[in-house]
Amino acid sequence: MTTPHSYITTQRLNPYTTTYTLTPPPTPQPKHHHPNAHNTPNHHHTPNRERIPRMSDFLVKRKDLRECRIAESSVPELEQGQALLRVERFGLSANNVTYAVFGQIMSYWDFFPAQEGWGRVPMWGFGEVEQSESQGVEQGVRVYGYLPPSSHLVVTPTHGGGDGFVDGSPQRAALPSAYQSYLATGADPFYRADTEELQMLLRPLFFTSFLIDDQLSDEGLVERGPIVISSASSKTAIAAAFLLAQREGVELVGLTSARNVEFVEGLGIYGSTVTYDAIQSLQRGPATFVDVAGDGRVRFDVHSHYGDELVYSMTVGVTHWEDLGAGEGELPGPSPTFFFAPDRIGKRSEDWGRVGLQSRVSDAWHPFCEWTGGWLEVVEDEGFEAVQRVYLDVLEGRVDPRTANVLSLVD
Repeated sequence: MTTPHSYITTQRLNPYTTTYTLTPPPTPQPKHHHPNAHNTPNHHHTPNRERIPRMSDFLVKRKDLRECRIAESSVPELEQGQALLRVERFGLSANNVTYAVFGQIMSYWDFFPAQEGWGRVPMWGFGEVEQSESQGVEQGVRVYGYLPPSSHLVVTPTHGGGDGFVDGSPQRAALPSAYQSYLATGADPFYRADTEELQMLLRPLFFTSFLIDDQLSDEGLVERGPIVISSASSKTAIAAAFLLAQREGVELVGLTSARNVEFVEGLGIYGSTVTYDAIQSLQRGPATFVDVAGDGRVRFDVHSHYGDELVYSMTVGVTHWEDLGAGEGELPGPSPTFFFAPDRIGKRSEDWGRVGLQSRVSDAWHPFCEWTGGWLEVVEDEGFEAVQRVYLDVLEGRVDPRTANVLSLVD
């Protein structure tokens, strides 16, 4: 059954869970309306205050990411210059686990402060301006941006206008600007109603992957031996490999677990697929390691195998978050360098201008969306209990790489 989104077919699982299976257009399908579907770019949800009479938050214990709870409090009253966003829906993937794992050292917890010892894991998604005391920010405007897993968010808009605004809240002043913008859907070059689910799930990952591809090319690493990518089945790795595979002469090696070999090979973007226990089978010589898994044992095995011939080691994510510190002894070869997307954004914004960077990423994004239609299944749930369940599934690695999760907080 086809929703109004041209690339998405819908299968009803139960009254609260819907699975969206992305399939390439233009195969005709009978029409079906789903209550969570967005029929037009200007669709707005009406907040259901009887269902959530107070502000709700999904909180995670900072020192034990498995401990989490749902808390309620009063919806904050606005001061002059502030606006209240009602969080509608967001994607939840291994990318969000990375935010939690690095929450303290990379200040991700600081974006949306919570009570002592607890944190609100940042998400990417859509919200609507429910109230506004800020000039230039109109009630009812729908925006895309960095959101907490909460029913509401108070922002202090600056540079407000028809294209959105930047949150100038004091607690966010010292944090990377890349996470501060809220883009009005009507003016966003990325936005298309028929790929809204993909934007929540893959847009932030794709932006990171675009920057990884750009840096590897800019520094000549794509010409100095194979690019070896761990957690090859993860969305960030897939997007990076998709872009790198379009460059002439690039050799890509995907490292993955035995259970994901068939899926990774079926993507058709890696030149070869190797399991983690077979790293020693790789041909020695100059190579670059892009570490998306963050698994200390895998990192040690790759560094030990290539030794001083390893040209560069880039740390991107922690899909294997519990094994971050695994592996024994000092690493042979170059020291791993943590890839921090805002730094690369800053460089390319200077080189190309902010609009130029957005244009380049947008041009690469739309073909990627069409390509994912061949294999990605988007599963949508609603409510805070579902947020908690899906978060724990992602944290424990129980999510199939062919699927991705979207959570809705409004009817």
